[in-house]
Amino acid sequence: MWAHSMTVQDYQDLIDRGWRRSGRYVYKPVMNQTCCPQYTIRCRSLQFQPSKSHKKVLKKMLKFLAKGEISKGNCEDEPMEPSMEDAVAGDMALINKLDLQCDLNLQESLEREVKKKGKSTKKEESNEFIQSQDKNEELGSGEPSHAVDVHTAPKPGKGADLSKPPCRKAKEIRKERKRLKLMQQSPAGGPEGFQAPREPKTKPNQPKSLEELIFESLPEDASHKLEVRVVRSSPPSSQFKATMLESYQVYKRYQMVIHNHSPDEPTVSQFTGFLCTSPLEPETPPNGPDCGYGSFHQQYWLDGKIIAVGVIDILPYCVSSVYLYYDPDYSFLSLGVYSALREIAFTRQLHEKASQLSYYYMGFYIHSCPKMRYKGHYRPSDLLCPETYVWVPIEQCLPSLENSKYCRFNQDPEAADEGRSRDPDRLQVLYKKAILPYGVFKQQQREPGEEAAVLQYASLVGQACSERMLLFRN
Repeated sequence: MWAHSMTVQDYQDLIDRGWRRSGRYVYKPVMNQTCCPQYTIRCRSLQFQPSKSHKKVLKKMLKFLAKGEISKGNCEDEPMEPSMEDAVAGDMALINKLDLQCDLNLQESLEREVKKKGKSTKKEESNEFIQSQDKNEELGSGEPSHAVDVHTAPKPGKGADLSKPPCRKAKEIRKERKRLKLMQQSPAGGPEGFQAPREPKTKPNQPKSLEELIFESLPEDASHKLEVRVVRSSPPSSQFKATMLESYQVYKRYQMVIHNHSPDEPTVSQFTGFLCTSPLEPETPPNGPDCGYGSFHQQYWLDGKIIAVGVIDILPYCVSSVYLYYDPDYSFLSLGVYSALREIAFTRQLHEKASQLSYYYMGFYIHSCPKMRYKGHYRPSDLLCPETYVWVPIEQCLPSLENSKYCRFNQDPEAADEGRSRDPDRLQVLYKKAILPYGVFKQQQREPGEEAAVLQYASLVGQACSERMLLFRN
């Protein structure tokens, strides 16, 4: 459906029923019919802990900023870079092409990774957020499957050096040292069977938080400076207008290099229609985030120029990732992974002011296409049941998805969609510049198929949205 105007609460309720948007175009996959069912996925940002591969990406960025170091070769357990945008681009166009080409894309991607192995790889107006590497400044979409791991046979060694004592495991050495220490502490060297009192175990070092990893201090003579700015894109703020052309050039170059588009596309109007315009009405309630709710661009500025842009929606309960594009010259920084981690940190920051806002929505998770499973690596996360629209931890969903592409995740066979349309006559219609309930409207209309279309709309958006939103009829 085409959304001329929409409140952030309405869109929040829609994405919690499996909808997504591309510009003003709002769509919902037909889950039990498509060959590649797309399940809405969200990350519980407050409990999120970065994985080993996430930490590698953050460390790679810090090394680049501090010393200008550029990693040589891909990390074997690091996700592939371009596929993130392939996935989101599919989201934006109902994933039509992905449905037909996902298996082919996967095969081509695997072959490409094998060949590349070993090679380099908010506030509106004056209230704009600027996020840098400095911890004292404000805080500021994921990547696909892991790169192919090519194992080679080990080279023959020279064998053990018989002139040296046999090698011992570190664990055995530690046990021996502890035993000797206890014997020295006990009287008479410690009789057999002596067991010294156990000392209370010290708590292991707490792992660094996501924020500590992102905003680790840089030397004063750091090679590069990175800032993340959050600017409102709809309606466009002055900061957005001032940087729109530069942002467009980054997107155009990204499309040419990553997706092989011709130099004359996309046009400025295509760019703005796809990534800048939004039906979401801006809201700035006193108990909301300082930047307000609505649609924004999260711009990544490196040494004074834009190298990446994350398109996001800030909604009552979540930050929703819409799209990411970047300068291909900086692909070695794994900007897809890095931006997702920054957006999770941004969600946590917004939660400090707006306590209900605690989730990071990553769009659709497609288990039937291995290339598209990367979003499940941001844990803990939940998938949306396509029938009852309740959230289920992804760990509980995966066994079912291994057996069937389409699954009802809610295990209660008696459970139903609590938000379903119960009284279609109360659905609101905009007809001839007048607002009237569908129960009144249908008495004036005898168009064939009209009622079926309206009832389908009501079932897809649910009772609450059908009473708040206005369905245009002519």
